[in-house]
Amino acid sequence: MNLSTGNRAQAPTIKRFTVEEYHRLGELGFLTEGDRIELIRGELVYMAAKGTAHEACNRKLIRELPKLIGDRATLQDQSPVVMPTDGAPEPDFTIVKNRADDYLEAHPTPEDVILLIEISDSSLTYDQETKLSLYAENNIQDYWIFNLLENVLETYSEPYQKLQGEFGYRLKRVLLPNEAIALPHFPDLILDLSKTFPTKITH
Repeated sequence: MNLSTGNRAQAPTIKRFTVEEYHRLGELGFLTEGDRIELIRGELVYMAAKGTAHEACNRKLIRELPKLIGDRATLQDQSPVVMPTDGAPEPDFTIVKNRADDYLEAHPTPEDVILLIEISDSSLTYDQETKLSLYAENNIQDYWIFNLLENVLETYSEPYQKLQGEFGYRLKRVLLPNEAIALPHFPDLILDLSKTFPTKITH
């Protein structure tokens, strides 16, 4: 059976998903947590495999961030943040405003986010470009990248739109593992970076 219309070839198209369709795929069992997929601008993207350095940094932050934040905000680990631009990325950590229902009714949105954190080794370029642009476009005010390839913390703030239409951050700051930094909106909550970066034990 010929499904073509005349002699004109039809170019293939990409199916883009809304956040609602993406969550529906999970409800129907097409996507599971083990698939490690996130929605970025309507496209399903496989997340990079996590190396041992990534997981070591993740464990250290799991140890340090809850002690630091206490009950002044809510910490979520690898959980969705719903973006208006058909995105539901799952950052390594997100600090969001406290809410009475603990976000039972709906996932956090950019208005709820205090700080978004990615841990980057093999995913560094993706986090510095694709995800950075996505977060800036959706008005995420503060974005941190634990850059494990260079062993530095990159902090980004003041999202803006460039004249060419792309999105980025006006301010970038780089901190070393022997330094410390205050959490956004909480100047008295100081994170000691020496307790966050993975370190090799020499015998």
